[in-house]
Amino acid sequence: MEPAPQWHHLPANSYNPHAWIVGEPTIGEDCWIGAFAVIDGSGGLVIGRGCDVAAGAQIYSHSTVDRALSNGAQSIRHRPTFIGDYCHIGAGAIILMGSTIGHHSVIGAGAIVLEGTLAPPHSRLVGNPARIVEVDSSAGDP
Repeated sequence: MEPAPQWHHLPANSYNPHAWIVGEPTIGEDCWIGAFAVIDGSGGLVIGRGCDVAAGAQIYSHSTVDRALSNGAQSIRHRPTFIGDYCHIGAGAIILMGSTIGHHSVIGAGAIVLEGTLAPPHSRLVGNPARIVEVDSSAGDP
């Protein structure tokens, strides 16, 4: 994969030159990350193996809301975020810090997964705020 041009100002990564990967996320083997994705490992992020993170998706492990609301008196909050193996994060989806997405789950395009969401394995989440619309309990675990 060709590196981003000098004017791009994004840190280099081995997934996509047009994705922004910060901190030190753990990303499993055979993952694909689309252009313009934001992968925030600053508060602890694990993305399991075989995941697809579509274009424009954002996965966070920090929040600056408290700092903004307190005129800087509060610090940036961090909470680890976990994405299980073989998940699909749709285009433009946002997963906020502290969420856990079980393996073999799908986050629909444009969904916003609220802070601290716990989605069991084989879930499908859609909407804003994201809600679980299906859990395939017949899928079984590998």
